Amino acid sequence: MRLRVAGVIVLLAAQPVSRIVRLTVDDVIRDGTTVLLRLGEPASPVPALVAALLLEHIANRDNMNTATNPASRWLFPGRRAGQPAGPGHLPALLNEIGVPSAAARAAAIRQQLLELPAPVVADALGYHGKTTTRLRNEAGGAWSRYAPGDHARSPGGWVPRGTGDR
Repeated sequence: MRLRVAGVIVLLAAQPVSRIVRLTVDDVIRDGTTVLLRLGEPASPVPALVAALLLEHIANRDNMNTATNPASRWLFPGRRAGQPAGPGHLPALLNEIGVPSAAARAAAIRQQLLELPAPVVADALGYHGKTTTRLRNEAGGAWSRYAPGDHARSPGGWVPRGTGDR
């Protein structure tokens, strides 16, 4: 289960393993029937199947039965008291099950950047805006004219259709 959850986070959210092992159970947020994963702000909703995996993993995490970890908040608790799993071992295990973590993460973020503006991806996944812009340019993304900000407000003097007087 641990490898399935880590692999899904790499593939779905383009996260490096070093960051995945630093996630806590508090980064998995239940909001009614929706499950969110806090990687950036705001937290991102996850598909129902991924949500089920996350919740099952939280209920049955490894390394919780030792005297040193009974109340661990780490999503991937390590063998040492109060510490998360080490990031060095997990990539090798993911590679063994067919998820080359570095290549998978790179492909996942490039795909996100082809579908969404770089600032949106940066906020949602916790990346720096310059990094996502550079990766978008490398991937050939077409969001170069995206203007971040509140697009719900209308410019001075202009009123959107159906919202009142003209």
